[in-house]
Amino acid sequence: MRLVPLQDRVVIKMTEIEETTKSGLILTGSAKEKPQCAEIVALGPDVKINVKIGDKVFTKKFAGVEVKVDKEELHIIGQSDILAILED
Repeated sequence: MRLVPLQDRVVIKMTEIEETTKSGLILTGSAKEKPQCAEIVALGPDVKINVKIGDKVFTKKFAGVEVKVDKEELHIIGQSDILAILED
């Protein structure tokens, strides 16, 4: 199954960012407060911001609607809920 967003909506998949402490320990999402980082999975036809599928983005906390498609947990958000793009 494929989820196709309408209007200016974006489908995202939440991701974890590993962080390393000063002592070298790696903290995963379960060991700290989860950042609102996600990967863009699909874009609606009216999205006017400069993002593409596969981009890593930061979103507003509690934004959008959570859905499950083929046992995969996804979120549908409006483009205004995207705060920044994470670049390498």
